[in-house]
Amino acid sequence: MSNPGTSGFSMRRRYLALAGLGALGATAAGQRRPARALSMTREIADMTWLEVRDAIQAGFDTAIVPSGGLEQNGPHMVIGKHDRIVAWAARRIAAELGDALVAPVVSYVPQGGYDPPTGNLALPGTMGVPGPVFAAVLEGIARSLKLTGFKAICFIADHGPSLAGQAEVAAKLDAEWGGKPQVLAIDSYYADAAETAFLRAQGESDAVIGEHATVADTSELMAVHPGGVDLSRLPASPSSFAGLGVIGDPRRSTVARGNALMTLKVDAAAAQIRTAIGRAAR
Repeated sequence: MSNPGTSGFSMRRRYLALAGLGALGATAAGQRRPARALSMTREIADMTWLEVRDAIQAGFDTAIVPSGGLEQNGPHMVIGKHDRIVAWAARRIAAELGDALVAPVVSYVPQGGYDPPTGNLALPGTMGVPGPVFAAVLEGIARSLKLTGFKAICFIADHGPSLAGQAEVAAKLDAEWGGKPQVLAIDSYYADAAETAFLRAQGESDAVIGEHATVADTSELMAVHPGGVDLSRLPASPSSFAGLGVIGDPRRSTVARGNALMTLKVDAAAAQIRTAIGRAAR
């Protein structure tokens, strides 16, 4: 996989050169300013509008829109698990594609009902929005990115209940705009089947693999944000896990497994995007 730091530096040199900026660039007021990189990044939030404009003109015209989630993840993982994982993945997918920029993570996603609380909202710290609100946010982001000039807008979600909303918005806008820009729901990123197959091949049972805050996502967070995991906080008996918001057994989580699982997700997403927009691997 590409090194995102190196790729980010190369990206800036490339688009500044292709945009013909040389040592100086034009400001909105017609003045001249040094065309230095303010930060070595693929993330739109860390760029100026001039840099975003110049990047798109130089061919960096695919936008990745990641959505995460703020939810309880048992006693051993931070509430921002999904945000951390999908932010890391989005940067790697952009590096793999070679011509993509990354929008900020959408943290507020569907989490269940409020009264009575259902799903993860039954435990403190979870923050969610209704499905239509999430879909409206994605639509607004996509419409903004269209104005900016992106030719492909790719939604990736690290949280299962977000998949329907992003698919709905992608279908709506792609039909409305006639594929210009393309709006894509990259469902292969949420690679439950591939991850489950990987863990089964390593000898794990379905009971261990589980459904929430267990070996897969715990391993992933260990790989991308190790400070967000503390397995010592788990009780000794797995019989207590369900009451603490864990469905499965995360005790066999490892960084190595997390790296392998993240590679599955990143590679699957990058391949789906390349196929959809008709671009070969770089």
